[in-house]
Amino acid sequence: MSATIRDDRPRLVCFDLGGVVVRICRSWAEGCAAAGLPVHGAAERERTRSDRQEAVLAYQTGRIDGPAFARKISAILDGAYTPKEIMDVHRAWIIGAYPGMDTLIDGIHAAGLETGVLSNTNAEHWSALEGIGAFTRLHNRHASHLLGLHKPDPAIYRAFEAATGFGADDIVFFDDLPENVEGARSAGWRAMPIDPLGDPASQVRGHLAALGLALG
Repeated sequence: MSATIRDDRPRLVCFDLGGVVVRICRSWAEGCAAAGLPVHGAAERERTRSDRQEAVLAYQTGRIDGPAFARKISAILDGAYTPKEIMDVHRAWIIGAYPGMDTLIDGIHAAGLETGVLSNTNAEHWSALEGIGAFTRLHNRHASHLLGLHKPDPAIYRAFEAATGFGADDIVFFDDLPENVEGARSAGWRAMPIDPLGDPASQVRGHLAALGLALG
């Protein structure tokens, strides 16, 4: 496999996970369908959005574990879903790797570049990802629940640099959330948005080609 490389190419290609490397459910209704559960409690979900976001943040920064998260969400929703049902949806959330992602990652490595992960996630999903080849191919894997930090907090980008030894100028980053792309850019990274409903592998290839790295 060959590649055409410019001198100003990045040295590390860093990926978000959900919506970039792996396909995930994009809504509670989709998660319920994947778990074989009915959708109900819409009013409670809308009314409690802020409280649920706080619980997700605590879970994704490692301050609470999965069972505590499930109990908290169940209580916030006034029991509309049991803690077990919350975890059933949670475990069904990851669908699998996007097509072409394995080949893309192998091509990046063949071109002599490092890869990395910087994801807002949790221990349950992190463990589940070990069964997905595209994830296990990636080097320098770092996550919010392990770092105790959460994108787009500027500190998480600095923590990734410290952990990997790569500087901002070395990194190109791909994420599906605009606020995380902007956070990375503010940290001095080259950061590119990915449309999770399109073909992420092709999008990454196109962005890398624009940076002077055309994977063969």
